[in-house]
Amino acid sequence: MATPIEPPSFRWGAQPQDWTTYQETAVRPLYEAVFDQLGLTAGTRLLDVGCGAGLAAQLAASRGARVWGVDASAAMLEIARSRVPEGEFRLGDMATLPYAEASFDVVTGFNSFQFVTDPVAVFGEVKRVIRPGGSVVVAVWGRPEECESAATINATSRLVSDARPGVRGPFALSAPGVVEVALNQAGLCPTGSGAVACPYTYPDLGAAVAGWLTTGTASRAIQHVGAEVVRQAIIDSLPPYRTPDGGYRQHNIFRYVIASP
Repeated sequence: MATPIEPPSFRWGAQPQDWTTYQETAVRPLYEAVFDQLGLTAGTRLLDVGCGAGLAAQLAASRGARVWGVDASAAMLEIARSRVPEGEFRLGDMATLPYAEASFDVVTGFNSFQFVTDPVAVFGEVKRVIRPGGSVVVAVWGRPEECESAATINATSRLVSDARPGVRGPFALSAPGVVEVALNQAGLCPTGSGAVACPYTYPDLGAAVAGWLTTGTASRAIQHVGAEVVRQAIIDSLPPYRTPDGGYRQHNIFRYVIASP
């Protein structure tokens, strides 16, 4: 049976269960690859910046890490706390991290840093809270041509004609070398990188629309043109990705850069 297509309320994080069901799990291979590369050990102090509903934090905790998280969505943080009761999750801003200097062994940002207006300043904040010898991870979407989901992202983002200065989007840090340059400018030294395939898959049209309506790009568009217009734009973007069984699959590449102080 197809999943009902329900309109979200007009704010990011308004449908957190749809986010965790349809969008968040698709990026799990990225989390696992990064944590394999870092070699997390028991007691590693890890801060996830823009932690959302906390799947990455949960996976890190399962490997023995002590986890903290900061996010702008109270609804998402409620889920993160339920997943990792022993973790510490705060409502906050990436530009002013509410932690003391040299507090963490690892700081991660999975698909979060591209939405800030000044990445160099935010990376400076990250540098402040990372311990000497620690690791910083910046994970972002690959180039648009590597990501079939770009079709749906573009379909919703183009609905907002009055783009505000400083508003950034999912692909803001995706061009080759952009992350590395910003990290260097903040005093962090890139030491490694990788790419991970994370296909977005949905069992039916209702699931695909429900998932995409939870994204930040869609939430912003809804505030400008309404849920019905955004829903239709999502539907119109999906036919090329329909699978023989009636589901939908969009191939995507995500990239990450690891840096140290």
